[in-house]
Amino acid sequence: MPTLGTPFWINEPPAHSDRGGVLSVTTGKETDWWNNTFYGFRHLDGHFRATPVTGDFSLTVTFSAPYAALYDQAGAMLRVDDDNWLKCGVEFTDGRRNVSAVVTRDNQSDWSVMPIGGAVDAPVTLRLTRHAEALRVEIETDGKFRLVRLAFLRMSQTVEAGPMCCSPVGESLPVTFHRIAFAEPRDRELHGD
Repeated sequence: MPTLGTPFWINEPPAHSDRGGVLSVTTGKETDWWNNTFYGFRHLDGHFRATPVTGDFSLTVTFSAPYAALYDQAGAMLRVDDDNWLKCGVEFTDGRRNVSAVVTRDNQSDWSVMPIGGAVDAPVTLRLTRHAEALRVEIETDGKFRLVRLAFLRMSQTVEAGPMCCSPVGESLPVTFHRIAFAEPRDRELHGD
């Protein structure tokens, strides 16, 4: 089992509660995580409940939100520092939910999106796994986890990981994290579960 520290907020949201293992969060106005690429701005004010984690691990989160404003998002994040991090989850673009992943290396972010089906507020389960300096992002569909992204990120033994949400052009998105679970890393198989 990875070694876990005490969770803490980076950019505490305007409202949040943790009852019975369910984390409810309301996002602040125009909050985001993004560094420079294409847009030329740097936003490090998204909401992130960071848990220090030492060693390899898998983080599974199940979450839901009534996404409505452009770029509304929720999911998981792994942070090394302000210039090196990964966020992944659901992002509302082009009038629909998309599974999204942003990897930021040396102060430059990249972005990938892929449409997903289901009702706009249907729960989504995502798994983020660390294997040394490799990060694997998977989404659960039809009861199986499917690969979304395999990325490289230079990391120390201890990083911060946990649930993330933000509203880059809106505010007050109510997000419910139904499950937040750290475990031993999944095996290295990339296809199937």
